[in-house]
Amino acid sequence: MGLFRRNRNRDRRAGVPRRPIEDVDLDSLLALVADNLGYDCAFDADGSSLTLSGPRHVTVRLSGLRREAVRRPREDWPVLVSGHLTRAVSRADGLPDVCDLPQVRPLLRTRVVRAEDLGDDPSRLIGRHIGSDLVEILTVSGRAVRPEEAFCWPLPPGEALDVAVGNVLADEKLSAERVDLDGTPAWVMTGSAESAAVHLRRIGDYLPAAPDGLMVALPRPGEMVVHPIGGLSVMRAIERLWLLARREYHSHDDGLSPHVYWWHRGRLARIETELVDQNGQRRLVVTPPPEFARLLATFAQGH
Repeated sequence: MGLFRRNRNRDRRAGVPRRPIEDVDLDSLLALVADNLGYDCAFDADGSSLTLSGPRHVTVRLSGLRREAVRRPREDWPVLVSGHLTRAVSRADGLPDVCDLPQVRPLLRTRVVRAEDLGDDPSRLIGRHIGSDLVEILTVSGRAVRPEEAFCWPLPPGEALDVAVGNVLADEKLSAERVDLDGTPAWVMTGSAESAAVHLRRIGDYLPAAPDGLMVALPRPGEMVVHPIGGLSVMRAIERLWLLARREYHSHDDGLSPHVYWWHRGRLARIETELVDQNGQRRLVVTPPPEFARLLATFAQGH
């Protein structure tokens, strides 16, 4: 850690207020990484930005990086700092600085991914669960936004995700085609966006209101198949959607999910299903979440 502390004595001699050790160490690491990249560096007086001079002249915002560094163990700092500076110096001319919210606000989008695909450290992304196994992550120009970028903005990550959702919804209107799944009515909704599921928030723009929600299959990011719930016929709809979701998911390289979900009150609840052999026949066994089971019981009682 000795390399991180080369500026402390200078700060004391200059009579400036003592800065937190973490800031001093982070600045020393920033200077070291900048030098390795072939740049000279100069810090603003308040430490909020860094100016790099060399092959290019680049201003790097640091407020988000400092916030993220506090959350990370020190052994993560070299990779964190290297990534932040490398993105800054490699940004093509004309592309916005992701740390500058006014520049990137119109470019923010979300993408729905499987939780299991987030890698070893999901905390390196900005996102939120929309279901137990599906996560909506924040993107800009097609890539994930890093916490050290989003922490520069004057709004919390949840609000940034809401801004991105609004941008996705404004981009386009999905196409909606009514289909018959062996006697079960459904709507196939597709678009060019990566996350058709985002449009569930505006499903009323496409279909009549369904107070009990929808059954949803999400076989691919740009496609969803929905069935408005209208009584116990929902059990047949689950079976038909499950067959479709599995077939479509496994037949495409960009498959999102082979499962069926209940969309209700702004959340996706996965319907657990299993094929079992009984008396020489295969049948689908459904294990609904508790709230959905209560809804089925209400239907069975004829209410």
